[in-house]
Amino acid sequence: MKKQMIIFLALILVFLIVGCGADVGVNTDDPVVEEQQDTLEGEVEEIAEADEEIIIEEINLLEIKPNEAGEIMVLMYHHIREPEAEWSRTPDNFRKDLMELYYRGYRPISLYDYATGNINTEAGMTPVILTFDDGNQNNFNMIENDDGEWIIDPDSAVGILVDFHKIYPDFPLEATFFINGGTPFGQKEFIEYKLNYIVEKGMDIGNHTMTHINFTNTTPEKIQEEIGKLNKFIRQYLPDYEVNTLALPFGSKPSNQEWHSYLVEGEYEGEKYHNVAVLEVGWDPYHSPYSSNFNASKIRRVRASETKVDGVGIYDWLKAFDQGTRLRYISDGDSNYISVPEKYKDRIMQNLDIKTIRTY
Repeated sequence: MKKQMIIFLALILVFLIVGCGADVGVNTDDPVVEEQQDTLEGEVEEIAEADEEIIIEEINLLEIKPNEAGEIMVLMYHHIREPEAEWSRTPDNFRKDLMELYYRGYRPISLYDYATGNINTEAGMTPVILTFDDGNQNNFNMIENDDGEWIIDPDSAVGILVDFHKIYPDFPLEATFFINGGTPFGQKEFIEYKLNYIVEKGMDIGNHTMTHINFTNTTPEKIQEEIGKLNKFIRQYLPDYEVNTLALPFGSKPSNQEWHSYLVEGEYEGEKYHNVAVLEVGWDPYHSPYSSNFNASKIRRVRASETKVDGVGIYDWLKAFDQGTRLRYISDGDSNYISVPEKYKDRIMQNLDIKTIRTY
């Protein structure tokens, strides 16, 4: 922003000089005028280059120690309800998860930004992605208060996230809710309100197929129907919203690998879709989007639970990151750069022309 403002003001100065010269009858083809223009334009370029250098130097790499070759957790939730169970997190335990993430230096980003490598997480912090499957009512519930007004249930996932963000505004309100057809989030009379509320708050709606189908033995036609039909369903309520992420029901994929491409791209009754991210069920943190091993159509997730997780739940991986047995992604705060220790440079993709790689 600083650089853009400097360039903008300098260009205004150029235009004013040229414009004023034209008003008083000065010949703008005059070599003297041209020389003045060239000088000013050269100064604009020098200012821009100097400011670019300042921006780079603002980050003390040795102090912050960013490592954007590290791994990122895509957390998978289902129910937010009592009691605690394999696929259920209690409201208080969900709040505990958010608090742990916050104080350990994790900050939510959108799944889209992760998949497309647009990570602007605060320098020194670690991005994390929050996802919720199945569109359960306890993810977004409406209740009637004592005054007869309908309000968001403070113990639902959305209610907890919104309240937490109010208390900790530097913990971004980012999450993706993967829904099916029928009555997402229950309460049919509130479907439109809930979907619009999620999007208006900056969170996202993802595709979990129309009927929560198991893709293992499906055909290309059925795959496209399940994905495209749900997108059409969502468009009834969000006509201008693009659904571009898919969470695989049961983590299932077609047994015929040649049909996997339909999970990413296809068409149903004129409804074309393109998913920038396809999520598996998974069991561990996934690669940096800048890693040569990253594949946006095969993103693994972490079970956000402490029940029957077999050593691969959220707290197992938090511990692994803390102990250094898994490499944690540390942001440099600027998506234009990829900052890594020199010894991890080889892990970064070599065809990232729009990014600048810097090492220390």
